Amino acid sequence: MDYEATKKLLAEHGQEQLLQYYDELDEGQKKTLLSEIERIDFSVIERASSDAGRARGVITPADAVTAEDIDKNRAEYEKLGIDCIKAGKVAAVLLAGGQGTRLGSDAPKGTFNIGIDRKLSIFGCQMNTIKEVAAKAGYAFHLFVMTSRLNDDATKKFFAENDYFGYPADRIHFFIQGVSPACSHDKKVFLEEKYRPVLTPNGNGGWYSSLVEAGYKDILKRDGVEWLNVYSVDNVLQKICDPVFVGATLKSGCACSGKVVKKAAPEEKVGVLCKEDGAPTIVEYYELSDEMRNARDAGGELTYRWGVILNYLFSVKKLDSIDLRDLPYHLADKKVPHIENGVKVEPQSPNGYKYETLVVDMIKLMGSCLAVEVVREREFAPVKNRTGVDSVDSARELLKLNGVEL
Repeated sequence: MDYEATKKLLAEHGQEQLLQYYDELDEGQKKTLLSEIERIDFSVIERASSDAGRARGVITPADAVTAEDIDKNRAEYEKLGIDCIKAGKVAAVLLAGGQGTRLGSDAPKGTFNIGIDRKLSIFGCQMNTIKEVAAKAGYAFHLFVMTSRLNDDATKKFFAENDYFGYPADRIHFFIQGVSPACSHDKKVFLEEKYRPVLTPNGNGGWYSSLVEAGYKDILKRDGVEWLNVYSVDNVLQKICDPVFVGATLKSGCACSGKVVKKAAPEEKVGVLCKEDGAPTIVEYYELSDEMRNARDAGGELTYRWGVILNYLFSVKKLDSIDLRDLPYHLADKKVPHIENGVKVEPQSPNGYKYETLVVDMIKLMGSCLAVEVVREREFAPVKNRTGVDSVDSARELLKLNGVEL
């Protein structure tokens, strides 16, 4: 868009402040600013405000296929899964847009060294699992890695420097997560620089739309990919494209599935797989009432006990049949650095909103979801903190427990 068209667009949305320094910019900066403004979906701001006030339906407990049930049918599930993977019908999607800030690093989180006596990155841990499954199936399935604008170059460089961890480079594909504007509390989009609005990652709920926008739908169609296993970079014990998980999902007939663990305690900060008005949904830990959080069934187990670990399997056919624009936006109250009166401001307290969609909200749109219990000590070692709970230290202990040399 040219200047006049951009000015008209901003006037329609009450965002004229984005052009307040236009006359001070050189030609290159003017071009950047107009281009960046064109990328903004201003409807997000109003939609997010509306979604924030949306009441939830009736929440009830959900059932899960227990670890014991899985063990009884393991051979059948594994064969179904292996056959599906070998036929090229399964691919993986790694959500890796975050930085290792809380771990004391400004590099992509997946590059963090979890090793002790040898170098072993979080990416390396997960790629070792992928290679094991690919070897068992006799097929190198596709891996799509979602990065952010902030860490895309560094992530791709790290994979290249590590020779793609011994995996075929032409089966690994990178794409950048979509963005949403960051606004003041009065809904005015901030400027990061005089020539650039603040655009931040739009949440992990945008993974599929971002993958499609990157042109990778062509690969899915060409190679007949029917299932996408989405997982987060946080967990060093993730089992990716796990044949047993795939097989159990196929057997169930559900459009998606999610790995779950029994909550360690009522207050554990994990989302819980539940039902909302009878449909599968995930309720965040802070959304549970005290009564729900502490409720127990006749056997003494937590009633709302199935904690999700961000490892999901989605049917591509079903994804293509739903409107992902129906995903609700979540407002995150954050400290947003910005330009004010011509100078950069570093706020000391939350001063604005970032807008995000979440992968957990996709579950409800899918219509059916199989919850599959996994053994916590074997598959759940999140790395969120430097020390303490869900930390580098706790993850290392669990890796050792699973025979990983550090």
